[in-house]
Amino acid sequence: MKYNDLQVNRNTRPTRAGRGISAGRGKTAGRGTKGQKARTGHRKMPTGFMGGQRAIMQAVPKLKGFKSLHPKAVVVYTDRLNDLSGKVDNFILAEKGLIENPYAKVKVITRGELTTKVNLETQFASKTAIEAIKKAGGDFKKVAVPQRIAEKKAE
Repeated sequence: MKYNDLQVNRNTRPTRAGRGISAGRGKTAGRGTKGQKARTGHRKMPTGFMGGQRAIMQAVPKLKGFKSLHPKAVVVYTDRLNDLSGKVDNFILAEKGLIENPYAKVKVITRGELTTKVNLETQFASKTAIEAIKKAGGDFKKVAVPQRIAEKKAE
C-alpha cells in the first residue's frame, strides 16, 4: 500500500442552515434578506416564474408554423424510370443518380409517359403512378425503408 493510493473520506457532516450564529449559517440561513425567495415555500413556484411579471417563455416571440420530426419522402417521377428496366429499388435509384441516399423514403409520382417494364420496389407510389407502371407491363411492391448494416470494427 502506498500513501498516494489511500482512499480518504473526509469526516464532515452537511452544514445545517438556520441553527444559530455559531453554526455558520444562522439568522438568514444563506437566503439573503427579504424577498420572495427568502420566504418558505418559494420552491413551489413554477419554472420560469418571474415574480408575477410575464414569464420569459411568454415574452419571447415564437416561430410561425412547426417543424415535422418525420423526414419527407424523396420524389421520383415516372418519366425518369424510362432509363431503367427490371427490378428497381432504392439502391438502383441511388446508383443511377435519381436519389442521393438509398436509406431514405422514396415516393414515385406520375409525370410524363412510362414506356419500359419496371418492377418497382419502393416505399410509396401514387395511384396514377401504379396504374402507369402496370400499363407498361410492370409491377409495384411496397417495401420498408432499407436499414443500414453496422460495420464491425477491425481488431
